[in-house]
Amino acid sequence: MKKSLFIIVSIFIVVVNLPLAGNAQNPIIQTNYTADPAPLVYNDTVFLYTSHDEDDAFGFKMQDWLLYTSTDMVNWTDHGVIASLKDFKWVPYDNGAWAPQCIQRNNKFYMYCPMPNGIGIGVLVSDSPYGPFKDPIGKPLIKNSMLDIDPTILIDEDGQAYLYWGNPNFYYVKLNEDMISYSGEIINEPTKPDNYQEGPWVWKHNGHYYLAYASTCCPEGIGYAMSSSPTGPWEYKGMIMEGDKRSNGNHPGVIDYKGNSYVFGFNYAILKQTMLKHYERRSICIENLKYNTDGSIQKLPFWSTTGVKQLGTVNPYNRIEAETMAFSEGLKTELVTEWERNVSWDKGKKIADRLFVSSIHNGDYIKVQGVNFSKGAASIDVSVASLYGGKIEVHTDKIDGPVIGIVNVNTSGEGDVWKVFSTSVKHINGIHDLYFVFKGEKELFNFDWWTFNTK
Repeated sequence: MKKSLFIIVSIFIVVVNLPLAGNAQNPIIQTNYTADPAPLVYNDTVFLYTSHDEDDAFGFKMQDWLLYTSTDMVNWTDHGVIASLKDFKWVPYDNGAWAPQCIQRNNKFYMYCPMPNGIGIGVLVSDSPYGPFKDPIGKPLIKNSMLDIDPTILIDEDGQAYLYWGNPNFYYVKLNEDMISYSGEIINEPTKPDNYQEGPWVWKHNGHYYLAYASTCCPEGIGYAMSSSPTGPWEYKGMIMEGDKRSNGNHPGVIDYKGNSYVFGFNYAILKQTMLKHYERRSICIENLKYNTDGSIQKLPFWSTTGVKQLGTVNPYNRIEAETMAFSEGLKTELVTEWERNVSWDKGKKIADRLFVSSIHNGDYIKVQGVNFSKGAASIDVSVASLYGGKIEVHTDKIDGPVIGIVNVNTSGEGDVWKVFSTSVKHINGIHDLYFVFKGEKELFNFDWWTFNTK
């Protein structure tokens, strides 16, 4: 006879309150400190790979890389740790998982991961953008200087791939088609643009080549240059965003998606609500990027709190993971590996990994923006694992908006047992923002998913 048990294998991060959080979309991630955004568009989805500042970071304490996805640029789904320094057997320490980038080619996904202090740039490969990623060469792809950091990749229209990186120098090399080796010499770009600091991001738009980068220091803004060739020369054009004391550093990522252009970066908004001293605990933001008719880029103010407009809506009749959210307060996400064990308690077969929302206390909430109740709704199901029990109030449009239903989690002490709780809901139609507001004492429960029913 066998039974399933659950083992917690990793825990993500604590969050502090932001004012007017119900109206804010920036920073876009609140359940982790995230930096160095590396967006990738694939199969009509934005895959956002990020570096990760640990909860207790005082300098750069970074051990792994995370993944978030979105199809509407507002609600982001957490997929947890996508890779870590442990994936590189040749890395001698457990700190230094700096700014990555992932790119797709020939039905594979290549993730370029820099480690500071002369360790170099490694590469991981997967058959899926979700991983798992593996090291195909067992050594650094690039080991050229003490600061081989911040890799960015461009595959040009002729199929030639280029890898760029560096602080304070700007290097590039031609990658082979296998994407895990290169040909020719590493070039120390002689036409490094004005105010180049670090964090390059290279892309092509309407026939122009662009290089955005962390510019000046410190604080760092985002500057950019243009060229008619992927290898330069690069002509400085100005600032996409000026530096600001609200963010000591910056690191751009740029994509086109569903007819819009976006620039990603980061600030310290979540951390600095409660801490006066500067620490490296950063939070990713997004703004729309606009081009002029000559190809130059319109200058942006510093990261807004309102962020960008939603593209599309959320279907509430699907199973929606609780870690899909537009905003939240007070919450973490947590990963559990479920194992099948026998009665002698020996570890058996791995069943699955389960990512869920945890650290839920009275007054915490999740906001899901733009939920389309085209078919109405009769009830809601939620999957939770109860700790002390409590309630989930489902509000519409505001955190204190109309309550359409209250889910009573009336069990306790079942933290590793997942159950579905249901309740009827008031009549609802049209598009609404949903707020899941948690009420109760102590740590209430863990929250896995939710769905609405029409009957």
